Amino acid sequence: MQKIPLTIIPTSVVHWLLLAIIASVVFVFGLGSVHLFDWDEINFAEIAREMIATGNYSRVHIDFAPFYEKPPLFFWLQVLSMKLWGIHEFSARFPNALLGGLTLASLYGIGKAYKDTTLGLLWALMHGSALLPPFYFKTGIIDPVFNYCIFLGIYALTRSISTPKLVAAKLWAMAGGGAVGMAILAKGPVGILIPCLTLLVYWSWNRFYPPVAWSVLGNFFLAALIIPLFWFGYETYQHGITFLSVFIQYQITLFNEPVAGHAQPFYYHFLVILLGCFPASILALGSFCQPKFTGNFVLFPVMHTLFWVVMILFSLVTTKIVHYSSLAYFPVTFLAAHYLYSLEKNLIEVSRIMRLGLLSVGILIASFFIVLPLVALYKERWYDVISDEFVLANLAMPVPWSLADCLVGMGYLLFIALAYRSFQRLAITKFAYLSTMATILLLTLGVFLIVPKIEAHTQKPVIEFYKSLTGQSVYVTTVGFKSYAPLFYFRQPEDDQPKRRDLDWLLTGDIDKPVYLVVKITDTPQMALYPDITCIGIEGGFAFYRRDNK
Repeated sequence: MQKIPLTIIPTSVVHWLLLAIIASVVFVFGLGSVHLFDWDEINFAEIAREMIATGNYSRVHIDFAPFYEKPPLFFWLQVLSMKLWGIHEFSARFPNALLGGLTLASLYGIGKAYKDTTLGLLWALMHGSALLPPFYFKTGIIDPVFNYCIFLGIYALTRSISTPKLVAAKLWAMAGGGAVGMAILAKGPVGILIPCLTLLVYWSWNRFYPPVAWSVLGNFFLAALIIPLFWFGYETYQHGITFLSVFIQYQITLFNEPVAGHAQPFYYHFLVILLGCFPASILALGSFCQPKFTGNFVLFPVMHTLFWVVMILFSLVTTKIVHYSSLAYFPVTFLAAHYLYSLEKNLIEVSRIMRLGLLSVGILIASFFIVLPLVALYKERWYDVISDEFVLANLAMPVPWSLADCLVGMGYLLFIALAYRSFQRLAITKFAYLSTMATILLLTLGVFLIVPKIEAHTQKPVIEFYKSLTGQSVYVTTVGFKSYAPLFYFRQPEDDQPKRRDLDWLLTGDIDKPVYLVVKITDTPQMALYPDITCIGIEGGFAFYRRDNK
């Protein structure tokens, strides 16, 4: 049989296959290797589990009570995954893993449409080589889906304002509005706020040029609102406006007050992007200073605008969490690809600052993953400087760290060094491949060597305790701290005992079945006030108690 020469296989086909391999290895491999983490992962997975348990897929519940903070789109995706794979960690994270592959494919396709296959490949590889974007595709949180929908909406708006044909502009606007509508259905009104701010800032900066027909904007807003209105309208019809007022109030609170203690300095998200999007974050700086090349539509200025809108908006928001600025991953990796493309085509020269930035930040990140196992391995040396009893007890857990765990950081350092060497030689595509391989190695080894041990220090004992009670006719709750883990891992059943949510009743009331309570060891003194509650064990930073019914 005659072999098909590789030279006749289209370049784009090779790229698609390469990205599919990267996605399957990086995003899917090891999804269920550790338990879900409190709060967000377990919270969202529990919402999906309760949808399945109750058969009510229209209303969002947690602990079988209305949950007004999030719309249902992501939970529907998790429900489908759980129907397919079962209710466990893998299925809770699987939707984002699939989205990771779809994201790389989309970036390649959009970059190819904007310029050519080289730019598309560089963009996809920069997104895959950054640390945080692939990491979040291995989690069970909402933001990857939310960000992808917003990004598609902004991209479609970009195409809409770039095309001179009115019919095509309306179709792109409707597609963009549909994507934004899905973003609203995933996380709320910020899904339309960001695209509108981006478009408004871009137009204002360009003195409202190019002009856009009102009918085009009308199509966008109509599509953006009609999709979430199906759910919001149905929910209002079924349950009144209470959920809507509480939902809106929660969004306002996020902006004005630090929720759950997530108050950080103004520069917080800039630091997160610098380290979490390396090496793209360093390379993107080059695009802010270098002249831009012309593409088939106005993607560069729109991505530039999107970056600043996201960074300033979420720096102003009082509640600051790492993934709040994750929408900036798209413009950062695009600007990095733009810079690399300019180098590839000999349009610019590499500056000394760029080389220094790549080298220093790369060594810093690798050093962290090399030093982390050493700190854990020789943890006794840190006991005297730790004053928090809970942290100290968790750190003292007998977790089998070894020098072999340093291979995660050492392997990353090796590939980053090889990538840096290629960058110096202006072997740009090779640099992008090696950078991606460095991140693949870091995440793959880290998921199996580092993350399980971190979990063993933080939450594994308590998760295993909840799982040991699954199926028993008991009450399970926490005292002194909030956690969704008892609900998901105990598999809290829906029952007709409303008092089980009343902590005072569980502690002192006339209970009808045994109660198991989990307390941080720093709060154990208060449990001595209840003589009929018995401590049944202590592991790590947690103490476990039981109260029997009379």
